[in-house]
Amino acid sequence: MNRLKHSGFYKFKFLITPEEFKHVMKLFEQQQAQFNHTNYAQTKHDHKQVYEAYEKFYQYFTVREKPQYHPYFVYSISFAAGNESSGFFVRNENISFPYLGQWAEDELPSIMLSLPKGFQIILEDQKYYVYEDIREHQPITYSFYTDIVNDIKKITKPFRFFVHGADAVQEQKPPVRISKNAAADLMNAWIFRKYKLVMGGL
Repeated sequence: MNRLKHSGFYKFKFLITPEEFKHVMKLFEQQQAQFNHTNYAQTKHDHKQVYEAYEKFYQYFTVREKPQYHPYFVYSISFAAGNESSGFFVRNENISFPYLGQWAEDELPSIMLSLPKGFQIILEDQKYYVYEDIREHQPITYSFYTDIVNDIKKITKPFRFFVHGADAVQEQKPPVRISKNAAADLMNAWIFRKYKLVMGGL
């Protein structure tokens, strides 16, 4: 049996406005999902606090002047459905980009939603375990994950932007999707002005 076949994560990266994020939060509310910080205390946040944390993260990148705080958005998400008890991770995984022949000191925003591909099975001797396909062991969990991803995909398109290279303008194609409204906010924000970035067509 291949123990690594189903290891790793399904990953989906995106950027949407806080108002659009509210709609996604409703999907989690319907499943009575619990949001916990990934700190030692596993601090629980209610959905209002999660929304406020996302809004603060989003505003850092979309205001006219660079704020003086460091943005982050990191949670583990747990929920129970049927006889399944599982969850996802959601965190900011920002986008590095080149600028004039080197990496820019700032990064563009992105949120990553991830789900483990494997379901851990302890073998009979209790010394070893294998990962089996989560789609078979937790189909409701996988279905919920794909529902959220598909819901976000409906209002987003691939994120494309142009940067000034040493010799020419270069198009960047990160594996991130962005909504039209988020793109409009971002292209007028401090980071786009600072690096003279140009938003690709949406």
